[in-house]
Amino acid sequence: MIINFSVQNFHCIKDKVTLSFEATSSKELEEYYVVEPKPGLRLLKLGLIYGANASGKTTVLKALEFLRKMISEPLQDKTEVFDFEAFLLDMKVRYENTFFTIEFIEGKIKYLYEIEFNYKSVINEKLYFFNPNKALVYKRTTDIEKQLTEVEFGNKIKISREQKAVLEANTLWNNTVLSGYMKTNVEVYEMRQAAQWFAGLNWLVTPQTNLKETTTWDIHEERINKKNVISILSKADFNISDISIGDELMKKSDGKVALERTTNFAHNQNGETFIIPYENESEGTKRYYGFSGLLDLMIKHELIVPIDELASSLHPELLKHFLLTFLVNSKKSQLIATTHYRELLMEKDIFRNDVVWFTEKKEDGGTDLYSLADFDSSVIRNTSSIYNAYKIGKLGAVPNLSDYYIELEDVEA
Repeated sequence: MIINFSVQNFHCIKDKVTLSFEATSSKELEEYYVVEPKPGLRLLKLGLIYGANASGKTTVLKALEFLRKMISEPLQDKTEVFDFEAFLLDMKVRYENTFFTIEFIEGKIKYLYEIEFNYKSVINEKLYFFNPNKALVYKRTTDIEKQLTEVEFGNKIKISREQKAVLEANTLWNNTVLSGYMKTNVEVYEMRQAAQWFAGLNWLVTPQTNLKETTTWDIHEERINKKNVISILSKADFNISDISIGDELMKKSDGKVALERTTNFAHNQNGETFIIPYENESEGTKRYYGFSGLLDLMIKHELIVPIDELASSLHPELLKHFLLTFLVNSKKSQLIATTHYRELLMEKDIFRNDVVWFTEKKEDGGTDLYSLADFDSSVIRNTSSIYNAYKIGKLGAVPNLSDYYIELEDVEA
């Protein structure tokens, strides 16, 4: 599970911002929201980020996705460059390095991972573990002139000189040491645990993500339980009684014929069963079919799933049903999502203040990230309406709109 994640100088984020999943001392809805992976550490299963358009809320998720890809999908050639932009609204900062820091729990051990990089290479990288005190696993530096990686291990890590050389040889200057480790026949327990944790970090889900292919494939390969998906869809009032998956020869736009996997849903209506192809279903049904697959995985395994624009194509009641299904049934997974669904803030009986975060543009154009739990009783009282406070701008993170009138210039015919 993520403890916290910090980003600096990445896209619209200029100064360091931190998203934390450490729960406050509040005992509200403790059974559903809080997990204690080790004594004294209470982590939240949910994080919701609100904010105006272009305020940076999606950028927080993109930064996490970028870190995941750096480790799990590394560049294959040392001449390749990273596809990202540093902060562009400051001529000095745009040429400075980018920093990510993430603390997480794997196997009841806390890890701290730090990385500094630019578009060409990883500059510095460190991994620590706490058992119980902080100890270095490795630190990495890059010889920029020679484009070579140098790795130094902590005194608690047992690794031979030969293994260290193999690891360095497999870590290109634009790769992380963890991605290099996954390509070698070297065993370092703490590195294996860290790499395993990043493998449980799901790719970013956006409104454009086609979850149908992955959900259907995982049902076919029995990684997702079809009965569970049907049950989730049924409880969400989609009137779907079965899912059938098959292979058909399909003619493509170029005239070629290819074998494609098809997905069909059985609907019961007035005592009859009707088979409807996935392509003919509503956008909401399609999206919730993919979400149902994610729910099955998050309930059965320990996953971290970032979702951008969670409410896209979903009725507000269905969105609430999805969140409650996740909170009631998952044990160790985490869901991180951006949303504009402010009406959820009216439901004080089903959410905690510490799961709600806001992004707002600062005067210098950079992103500020802060928690609802940061506001004291002078702003938010126990009897206050969070929804009304957010709606009128008392909590920030709303667009600063002008009037509706547009002065059009006359154009000669």
